[in-house]
Amino acid sequence: MTTTFKTVILLVVLSIIVGFVAVQEQSDNTATDPPPSEVAYTTVADELPAEASGTYATIEEFQASPDYVKFMIDNLWILIAAFMVLLMHLGFASVESGLTQSKNSVNVIYKNVFILCTGILIYAFVGFQMMYPGDFNGIFGFGGFGIGYDASDPVGMLTPAYGEEMTIWSDFIFQAMFAATAATIVSGCVTGRIKLSSFMIFGALLLAISYPITGSWVWGGGWLDQLGFYDFAGSTLVHGVGGAAGLACVILLGARSGKFKDGKIIGIPAHNIPLATVGVFLLWIGWFGFNGGSVLSADPAEVSFVFVTTALAACAGALAAMVTTQVVMKSLDAPMALNGILAGLVGVTAGADVVSPTSAVVIGAVAGVIVVLSILMFDKLKLDDPVGAISVHGVCGIWGTVAVGIFSAQASVGIQLLGTLTILAVTFLFSLVVFGAIKYTLGVRVSREVESDGLDISEHGNQAYPDFSPVRTSELGSFTA
Repeated sequence: MTTTFKTVILLVVLSIIVGFVAVQEQSDNTATDPPPSEVAYTTVADELPAEASGTYATIEEFQASPDYVKFMIDNLWILIAAFMVLLMHLGFASVESGLTQSKNSVNVIYKNVFILCTGILIYAFVGFQMMYPGDFNGIFGFGGFGIGYDASDPVGMLTPAYGEEMTIWSDFIFQAMFAATAATIVSGCVTGRIKLSSFMIFGALLLAISYPITGSWVWGGGWLDQLGFYDFAGSTLVHGVGGAAGLACVILLGARSGKFKDGKIIGIPAHNIPLATVGVFLLWIGWFGFNGGSVLSADPAEVSFVFVTTALAACAGALAAMVTTQVVMKSLDAPMALNGILAGLVGVTAGADVVSPTSAVVIGAVAGVIVVLSILMFDKLKLDDPVGAISVHGVCGIWGTVAVGIFSAQASVGIQLLGTLTILAVTFLFSLVVFGAIKYTLGVRVSREVESDGLDISEHGNQAYPDFSPVRTSELGSFTA
């Protein structure tokens, strides 16, 4: 083992020790480095005169008030955060195409474009008002078709349920980006062998029905929210849902040809690790909007605090994955390190605003270990997930949500576990039924010939790299495309 790698191991071990010291302090009193919600500080709103806060009869009256300055800043940050989450979809497309075979790159990109655009439209048509139905029975509600803006109440457009932080348009577009993310996760799980039309149908139904219903149970004020379940930015509600849906699809779809042979696991190498690396860093950048925007205001203390916990967890996840890969696999695996970054990000997403920085390090480090072991476990179970999305988003999403109950006083472990398992079980069963129905009616898998040639040619009639030919040489000893 090299000196450099020994240094990395030492850093990770020291990080974990520091984190557990913080946990012990939490059990005695409160968390070390408490989140902004537990710290006294002055905001712009605190310094406004008393008459500045309240309701307004007209937009003009609101615009003339001191409240409007804060409103503009908050609203602008939510829009910037929505743009950053949109950037994550470029990251997903890059990661998924880079970690799979070159002959399927166009297909991966096409699916990502479809699911983003379809997801936003479906969320505008039914999803938003199903996820945020207003007063409902806590299990299912529907506020009507469309985004829900009442033209007869122009002031109401400026003051949605959260107060005077953003317009309803900003609220919608930020949440719509989250919705599309859940279905994009499924795309990576099934790449290389699924019929494009079948994926399109399944993705649309997941976004139109399952995702907004389970989301309403927490973010829409439903029964889990009333029990005290906490998921700040979607470790379970977004990432876990995508992982659970992807697992159901993988079970019914089967593995790629040649992945498992004579009881052995055959590695199918990624065709472009640099592209996957670019994708992971785009995701990391976008995650600051994903988590930072979930503060739902531009509060300087809370947003900056969330940025810090998000970054620390990602770093710890990467280093822990590196160590685990070396110990378990005896290799320095770059894709595993990249997945470690994503695992840390997913892990901290549920509690980024309520766990201390040292706790965020522990959460990220544990996620980095879990993701490596989980990917290896699914391979042994012969469940073929080409990019490790089920492990990154599903398994680490579970860990991150339960960790909120361990590392903060925001929720109990029991409630966190109940909510996580319920949401994922419902998503898994929904996906199993819907994808199963598609499988036994339209079919979900391409033919062996199509899979061998690549979906780019058969489904799209073009190639990502038309000027390059597959390499078959005695020096390489294998087909590298």
